[in-house]
Amino acid sequence: MLGNYLIGLREGLEAALVVSILIAYLVRTGNRGALAPVWAGIGLAVALSAGFGIALSAASSDMQFKTQELFGGTLSIVAVGLVTWMVFWMRKAARGIKAELEGRLEGALDVGPFALAVVAFMAVGREGLETALFLWTNISNSTEDSTQPIIGAVLGLVTAIVLGYLLYRGGLKLNLKAFFTWTGGALIVVAAGVFGYGFHDLQEAGVLPGLNAVVLEPATFFAEFGRAGQWAQTIFQGVLNVTPKITWLQLTMWVAYVVPVMYLFLRPARARAVGADRERAPAKS
Repeated sequence: MLGNYLIGLREGLEAALVVSILIAYLVRTGNRGALAPVWAGIGLAVALSAGFGIALSAASSDMQFKTQELFGGTLSIVAVGLVTWMVFWMRKAARGIKAELEGRLEGALDVGPFALAVVAFMAVGREGLETALFLWTNISNSTEDSTQPIIGAVLGLVTAIVLGYLLYRGGLKLNLKAFFTWTGGALIVVAAGVFGYGFHDLQEAGVLPGLNAVVLEPATFFAEFGRAGQWAQTIFQGVLNVTPKITWLQLTMWVAYVVPVMYLFLRPARARAVGADRERAPAKS
């Protein structure tokens, strides 16, 4: 539930910020008449994202066990790749996203209502489809009661909508750089769990070996610590969404993902700039 709340909050706030930028620009420039096609594009993007999640659930429910595990494991790894790219992209593009979106809207205003709807649809649809895929993989892999992950995701999205509205109205001042840094780091931890779970699914599908090479059974491990262990297990499984039996391959892939990605994400901006300069520098003959 906690991991899905974080996904809904982080990804939902990105979409809410995009919407608030679009609406605020039209209102500020006196183009309230263009709000209808923009809202239409936003609504279509939300509907497409919801339909995408439903389609994934419907498609996987009719599959045999091994096919379902192969399908889920593959999509889990793909979803982690998309989310990782978005986390780094948002950190880099957060400062210029407002100017970019306003520039697209300015050009669309000269074309007509359909262009406005397309701009809104593309801006929100990218966030929506990515969120739907990542939430679906995390919910489908959850070891909790089936309703808890969904409730967590919905609460996160609702919180994001409220925060987005307050930011739009000026009733809330939020340090977006700090927010996206902290939530980005937490989302990387959640993504690492999904990444490892994806490889565990591939093991259950028979594609990868080592299903019986178990390194840890969380329930057995935490049971030794009594009630405190139960709380720790709830947090551990709620954030990482781990399987009842963690294989060596699953643990290895978790570490292989979280260590380099977290390092690259949290390293100081100066170090990132130096690395970028070295990549751009011409090779010496």
